[in-house]
Amino acid sequence: MSLTDREENVLNGIRLWEKNLLEIAANDFYLTYEKYLERSFSLLPQKVQQQFFSVIDSWLFHLHSIIQGSQLQMDAKERILASGRIFRDDLKKIADLKQLEIHQLQYIAEQQIARHRLYSLTQGGLSGTGGILLLGADIPAMAVINLRVIQLIAMTYGVEVNTPFEMMTSLKVFHTATLPARLQKEGWTSLMMDLEENEEVYFYEGKDEITDINWLEQPVQQLVKAVVIFVFRKKLVQGIPLVSMVIGASANYQLTRKVTDFAHKYYQLRYLKEKGES
Repeated sequence: MSLTDREENVLNGIRLWEKNLLEIAANDFYLTYEKYLERSFSLLPQKVQQQFFSVIDSWLFHLHSIIQGSQLQMDAKERILASGRIFRDDLKKIADLKQLEIHQLQYIAEQQIARHRLYSLTQGGLSGTGGILLLGADIPAMAVINLRVIQLIAMTYGVEVNTPFEMMTSLKVFHTATLPARLQKEGWTSLMMDLEENEEVYFYEGKDEITDINWLEQPVQQLVKAVVIFVFRKKLVQGIPLVSMVIGASANYQLTRKVTDFAHKYYQLRYLKEKGES
């Protein structure tokens, strides 16, 4: 089936974004930083390094499954279908959403995206108050918010995330989206290869590892943010730690903005690719 003019415009926009992504190169500062981070982590025994990433991967797998099977996510799934029925009243399951037009799916996806960016903004503001419990819960909370919105974007474009292949794919989207832009090239290329080689499959046949040394930069940034918040928590404006709250809210919002932009483009591309080949 040929794409409409609107769909061609969306596809061209994604291809332009992809071209710019693949052309991003690290400057000397970031190359030095990467080497320092890698050298510091390499001081740990190899077995400890492997166990460290294995624990993180396992935690992400379980967190993904818990979110996917939660009642909150089931309710969100029904809301997505209900939104889809505004445009077509014969939609019965998530896969039927692929029958909608691209601008209709964009509208539904952008509702989910806007809602979760607000969640991140609020979470960042709360962590910015400087409370130990709130700061400690910030990284897990951000993982939940961003994993959840990726699942919802996938469902909006007719992709169920309850199969091994789609579960692993959404985790790879999460991993790549949370990398710095200069490091996303390899992850995007891997996702495109998986898409070409594993169409319409149930089981995932690629690498099971998700996180690696490059991914550590994002948690390090979150820890730096926590330190900055802790330092500024006593700078009050009318009794409110406004500076630290702004820092927390801004950092979390920008992270979810980056994740949702990446995930939205990936699942839009899948939808357009499938439609163009059908």
